[in-house]
Amino acid sequence: MTTFIARGSVRKGSPPPQEDEFLCVRCARHMETCCKTSEVYITPGDLERISRHSGDKDFHEFKAPTDPVYLDKGDDPAWLHFVFRDGGTRRVLKRRKDGACTFPGAAGCDLPLDIRPLICRIYPFDFNEEGLYEELARGCPTELLREGRGLLEELNMDIDSPRLWHKQPYEEIRLERPECVSGTPDSHS
Repeated sequence: MTTFIARGSVRKGSPPPQEDEFLCVRCARHMETCCKTSEVYITPGDLERISRHSGDKDFHEFKAPTDPVYLDKGDDPAWLHFVFRDGGTRRVLKRRKDGACTFPGAAGCDLPLDIRPLICRIYPFDFNEEGLYEELARGCPTELLREGRGLLEELNMDIDSPRLWHKQPYEEIRLERPECVSGTPDSHS
């Protein structure tokens, strides 16, 4: 499942990265971030966690994908079956006027890690129901990595947390279609 879209290259004339800046902050100073370029699907569990934390329920909407990459789920039939409603819409974070999702702040997402949408927590890993892909998604600006550091190190991330989180979206997307008792897409197609 492709979670986010690669954005392109660093803007010309951008100031050099500051040594102590978190990668997401550097990215925001230099280019369009994944918070602006991605259509972030939120699970029923994400909706509940974010609503409880923020006290707001008006941060999502049902929309059809505007980018066809979100429809290319040939390797993930469960995602197609459970996430997309009749008519091709799915629950996504609303965007502000500047195109960003509802929750980015000056230093990245304003939501605590355990409240963020599962898709955001798992990124930069792409995945399907069977597991995480070996190759990382191409959306993060590797040209902004500090010398000698890898992407996961820059994000203060290891592979263990995304491996644990990976199962949770698939449990939660099944809540989208409670009539599918067995939990498999081909049982009620």
